[in-house]
Amino acid sequence: MQTAPKPFQTLEDLEAYQLVREFRKAMYSVTRRQPAFEKFELASQIRRASVSLTNNIAEGHGRYHFLDQLKFLLQAHGSLEELIDDLNVCFDEKYFPAEDVESLKQLGWRVHNVINGYGRYLRKRKTSQESTLRETPEPYGTSEDADPITDLPF
Repeated sequence: MQTAPKPFQTLEDLEAYQLVREFRKAMYSVTRRQPAFEKFELASQIRRASVSLTNNIAEGHGRYHFLDQLKFLLQAHGSLEELIDDLNVCFDEKYFPAEDVESLKQLGWRVHNVINGYGRYLRKRKTSQESTLRETPEPYGTSEDADPITDLPF
């Protein structure tokens, strides 16, 4: 017999935050393994983007307005994409073996999927609260007058 998943009570109960936090810790370990001359360059940038990732999930969770929550998720997405690019730099500059970089990138793409799932959850929760009916929006990127906030891909 399966038990129902426990509803989250705090930020730390949120699956998206837990996974993003693990990714942040993994990326911090990357900064400790970089050449000394990268300490104030790439390593510093990775640390800032990693903290931005968890901070944006946390700040969005702390907001009550739906659009604020999505805004911070989008910012977290940007930080995540930046970190994926930083991993590519580490690979291109041969700072780490390809297997290490690929493993971290896979974790990053898992984080990407969880953030998207959290965004879908927020949208579904929001739309279930609405009492008005609307037409289904056009697919992403097909309308010149698309609203970049309400026509998100997640």
